[in-house]
Amino acid sequence: ALSTMWAMQPRFQHDLHAFLERAAELGYGGVEINHSMDAQMAGAILASGVLPVTSVHAPAPLERHATAGWNRELNLASTDEAERALAVQYTTRTIDLAAEAGARFVVVHLGGIAARILPGERRLRELWPRRDLAREEWDARLDEAVRERAGLIEPYLGPARRSFDELVEYAGPRGVAIGLECRLHYHEIPSPTEVAELIAPYPASVAGYWHDVGHAEVQHRLGLVDRSAWFDLLGERLLGTHLHDVRGLVDHRAPGAGDVDYAWLAARVAPSAARTLEIDQHEPDESVARALDVLRGANLL
Repeated sequence: ALSTMWAMQPRFQHDLHAFLERAAELGYGGVEINHSMDAQMAGAILASGVLPVTSVHAPAPLERHATAGWNRELNLASTDEAERALAVQYTTRTIDLAAEAGARFVVVHLGGIAARILPGERRLRELWPRRDLAREEWDARLDEAVRERAGLIEPYLGPARRSFDELVEYAGPRGVAIGLECRLHYHEIPSPTEVAELIAPYPASVAGYWHDVGHAEVQHRLGLVDRSAWFDLLGERLLGTHLHDVRGLVDHRAPGAGDVDYAWLAARVAPSAARTLEIDQHEPDESVARALDVLRGANLL
């Protein structure tokens, strides 16, 4: 499937039918509705019928709350109960959309420590281009980042658990499974062990892990979470993947436009896991088409 992230460009924003037709022409067999799609856009995709909707990325559709701002900025792990409850409410709308579309999965970002990148990670990113020349400083900054998250995360885990439980309980009877996605930034939930704890009470039919290749790769490159850890702990609970490439620390490139090791990945992603290419709107058509060949060559498709 191709995420509608790629549709967020002028030629498609008012003609989602054209996006779907182009996706089909490029070789894709389905789409994921992402959280940049408002209700009108999502409705146009459902009405078109060109390609099936395989998954929906919460909190689609994109909406702006009168006082709380954009729904995708709300924190499902917030210690403010009003914000947490509102974030759950918007995500249940995503589940309803998935059920209406006949999509099997809803991909969820579970929030994290406040809304901004932590200073420890920011310093690692600043140091990354010269990490080999400043190894002692790099190691100190890495240790600082790990200790920083460990010291701050605890108050957010309880709200995250409540939100996740409420979403799974809502989704299950509607035939939708919640895929808990690994995140780009270290202050966000979940870590591999946090995923394992969150999904443990539930069968794979209603809850599991969603592996975002670019997010995991960036955290790996920063030394924060080894990319193997996700599969070592969660491989048997993998529901699906967001496939994209990474150049340096920049993700959402078309596969083949970066240096992710897809052969390594292919050995770990089960054939049953859903595959969605999450490529941003700046990548050209030829790269979006070639991405499928790159992944087939690595035995990922």
